[in-house]
Amino acid sequence: MEYTNLGKSGLQISRLSLGSWLTFGKQIEDKTAESLMDMAYDHGVNFFDNAEIYARGESERVMGKILKKKNWSRDSYLVSSKVFFGAGGQLPTQKGLNRKHIVEACHQALERFQLDYLDLFLCHRPDKKTPIEETVWSMHQLIMQGKILYWGTSEWSAQEIMEAHMFAKQNHLIGPVVEQPEYNMFARQKVEVEFSQLYETVGLGTTIWSPLASGVLSTKYLDKFPVGTRLGMDGLEWLKEKNLTPEKLDKVRLLNEIARELNISLAQLGIIWCLKNEHVSTVILGASSTKQLEENLKVIDLTHLLTDMFSVKIEQILDNKPLLPAF
Repeated sequence: MEYTNLGKSGLQISRLSLGSWLTFGKQIEDKTAESLMDMAYDHGVNFFDNAEIYARGESERVMGKILKKKNWSRDSYLVSSKVFFGAGGQLPTQKGLNRKHIVEACHQALERFQLDYLDLFLCHRPDKKTPIEETVWSMHQLIMQGKILYWGTSEWSAQEIMEAHMFAKQNHLIGPVVEQPEYNMFARQKVEVEFSQLYETVGLGTTIWSPLASGVLSTKYLDKFPVGTRLGMDGLEWLKEKNLTPEKLDKVRLLNEIARELNISLAQLGIIWCLKNEHVSTVILGASSTKQLEENLKVIDLTHLLTDMFSVKIEQILDNKPLLPAF
């Protein structure tokens, strides 16, 4: 495994990490979840991503039980939770980034995980109803109390991230160190353009999700629609509509030819492509089987295969390279 600093912080994070969205407490059995965490940890993965909303809190409970059973040294792994959507409650005080929900969500996550602190606590979406100042203060206070070590954002705009940093700096508070955006061959604008200045100005780190565009950047959807995949789940019709388009599938078929030339799977190619971006701190892998995870973990030793020549071929197929603004 390779490790890198998470943004400007001194925290060392594995380039590959394991996420639990749609799998833990929902799509897979708890025994499978344990096997996945075992495999990831044994391969050097030190970051396990979670959120209050995942399976309405059940994902964190499942992960917490596994961590307690494994009894791995607490200083050997990182755990995250994310706050905004709540764990299922619909009352006004059960969601958002106001101080009340942030504090209570942190306490509830710690209880579900059976841990004393969270390594990362991320604001899962921006909250238009709460001043950023209140959110920054709340996160800073949790750090001062030892309940979280670092905080960050997920799916925030560059402007919102900068506002948080400016307020934190003006008031000598601890600002966010990481953003968790979607990033893959079909979703590039934020990571490659919108955040381009933040990597230098505030030292932004990224924990990117959906490196395979919800599985579209694999061969599973090239023939007929398979049973038991996330794009077939009830309530995720929006995800299917967004990712599974004829235009994208045409490109996926061409990308698969490049993967064959390199003697790797299309999924491995998609993950390697993400890792090649120096501004990606870690790629969050989602997996429903140990076979799938084992294949994807191998990419750490395969990144050299994606040479400049093949990168150019991929760009020609994708035809979606974002343009950097002229400064």
